[in-house]
Amino acid sequence: MNTRNLDVAAEQRQLASVVHPLASLSSEEIDVVRGIVANMPDFTENTRFSYVGLEEPIKSDVFAWESGEAPAPDRRARVWLHDLDKGVSTDSVVSLTTGLVVKTAVVDGSEGQLPVLDTEAMNIIAILASDEGWVAALATRGLTTGDVQIMPLSAGHYGYPDEDGLRVVRCLAFKQDYPADHIWAHPVDGLSVYLDLLQGVVLKIIDTRIFDVPAESGNYDDPEIQGAPLQGLKPIKITQPEGPSFTVDGEHIAWGNWKLRLGFDVREGLILHQLSFADEGVDRPIMYRGSISEMVVPYGDPSPNRFWQNYFDAGEFLYGRFTNSLALGCDCVGEIKYFDAVFADELGAPRVVENAICMHEEDFGSLWKHTDLFTGAHEVRRSRRLVISFFTTVGNYDYGFFWYLYLDGTIECEAKLTGVVFTSAYPGDNADGTPYPYASQIAPGLGAPYHQHLFNARLDMTIDGTSNVVNEIDAVRLPVSATNPHGNAFTKSSSPITSEAVSGRVADGSRGRVWQIASTDATNRLGQPTSYVLHPTDAPTLMMDPSSSVAKRATFGAKHLYVTRYDPAERYAAGDFVNMHPGGGGIPEFIADDEPLVGEDLVLWHTFALTHFPRSEDWPIMPMDYARFTLKPYNFFDKNPTLNVPAPVGEGHCIASSDQACGEVRSGLGVREDHCVDGDGSPLP
Repeated sequence: MNTRNLDVAAEQRQLASVVHPLASLSSEEIDVVRGIVANMPDFTENTRFSYVGLEEPIKSDVFAWESGEAPAPDRRARVWLHDLDKGVSTDSVVSLTTGLVVKTAVVDGSEGQLPVLDTEAMNIIAILASDEGWVAALATRGLTTGDVQIMPLSAGHYGYPDEDGLRVVRCLAFKQDYPADHIWAHPVDGLSVYLDLLQGVVLKIIDTRIFDVPAESGNYDDPEIQGAPLQGLKPIKITQPEGPSFTVDGEHIAWGNWKLRLGFDVREGLILHQLSFADEGVDRPIMYRGSISEMVVPYGDPSPNRFWQNYFDAGEFLYGRFTNSLALGCDCVGEIKYFDAVFADELGAPRVVENAICMHEEDFGSLWKHTDLFTGAHEVRRSRRLVISFFTTVGNYDYGFFWYLYLDGTIECEAKLTGVVFTSAYPGDNADGTPYPYASQIAPGLGAPYHQHLFNARLDMTIDGTSNVVNEIDAVRLPVSATNPHGNAFTKSSSPITSEAVSGRVADGSRGRVWQIASTDATNRLGQPTSYVLHPTDAPTLMMDPSSSVAKRATFGAKHLYVTRYDPAERYAAGDFVNMHPGGGGIPEFIADDEPLVGEDLVLWHTFALTHFPRSEDWPIMPMDYARFTLKPYNFFDKNPTLNVPAPVGEGHCIASSDQACGEVRSGLGVREDHCVDGDGSPLP
């Protein structure tokens, strides 16, 4: 064994006792991981690191360590390796504490492949340039291999026998007129190619129709296309002269009554750990872990060159690899705290993305306000939120993932979508003049296929502890009856989700459907279970037929909610190895044993989505679009937890019981005038 690797491992063991069990892997720890792995017998110079991430200890071990009842859990990393020469992939867990390989298994491809490597993708241009069939297909369109850029895309799984055991990508071509020309404006449509990355050969070319390559520029960064700058916009400056209200200790954050830990994983991106809210001096747990466990972008064009388009950006591409380095004043404005992201590159060396995570406060309008008609009291408080976000660019799309914490205990998660829509040649309208039914025309001859973005949030909830239940709550309209003679009554229904097999639920805006995560142990002062309520956005679930390949692989997208008992091995909604998985991984496996869910340690799998019928305004770059959900306290507190938020100060405009307010009261209901008082409490004349 390399002596330097032993030294680094020894240093890591000395530090293990002071590293929080949920802390993101550091650069030094990634070096240690590589040192351990490099001594495995099958490690060669052709071995590439597909994934390195923290193997989080089980929840009970973390709790025992925090309470002082047990030593720090063994600090471990999960490592996926792929040998470019032999084609062998492995899934291993190594111990940073002991320097040993804890376990390892071969990933044989029958239940999915490791994600596509950049190293593999870089070889595709050379493979295609030497393939006579591909060169000829381009020539029939007046193009050479030097005229086009290739977009390698995940293959999915369609039961093709000749693809069994292979690492397949499917590729589309785009013409590029010069190095700074944005390729998305010029799809070379009617043509696609399937490649095997293991053998480095073309498997099949699908050449169905020759389209004219759309010629209009999509260079949104060209001043001529942008037009004259908009005049009249004055600067907006956001300042906090006394600094931000949050405090930071490593990855631990305190803000207002909130406490939490940040984390980063190259597959899941931003992770929030151990969210709690201080209530009368007690830090009450709300959510143990929140992350985006998976997302899928399925396209709805059934043409021979595009029917296979669906991308699991987390599981197939590890979108954390493409995290942006954020710039002050461009991506984040105000008093900003940045956090770097650290992950392993394909050679196992630490890669640091500076300013990957942005945290700041935002004013959010009125928190609460009332002008009382009888007392003249006039009170208002300003709301603010803590914003924690990161951006990643996956091919044509840019995704921002934003978590918001509010002073009243509300949690919100928002996915922001921008970038460039994936383009096609527009086939033209039908003979009867109706538009092509599966894509929008967004520029002359340029199409954008209909598609969806489905995000799955894994929400490991701990509402006042680990004994919880999820209730489905609907608004109920009541008919006229003896007890409702005037027909004005309505009520709500609440029913527990009792087991995993029946936990798949769909939002229903007509019923105002929400899901309540309630403690089965704790109550508020009125005897009501303390709880939070998940407010979904009522958007379409996965639009594909249930028998389709993507529906089998993205079962999580068929419902807005699934609920499972906590299992540390159940981390990703579509399963561990998504690339070329035949289907049935993730959620179907998690709920198969139909464990009971009342009074248990629960995980919610919530899909929130955007269905996109592109419009002309989305070209040549798409204005921001949004998908979101909200978690709100419901009987969690005994009363409004923001009563003690100070009144706005400094401008002199928010004085309680102003003369203007009293004038409004006097002219309203004829209230006794001595109820109107000045700012110091004395009656107004």
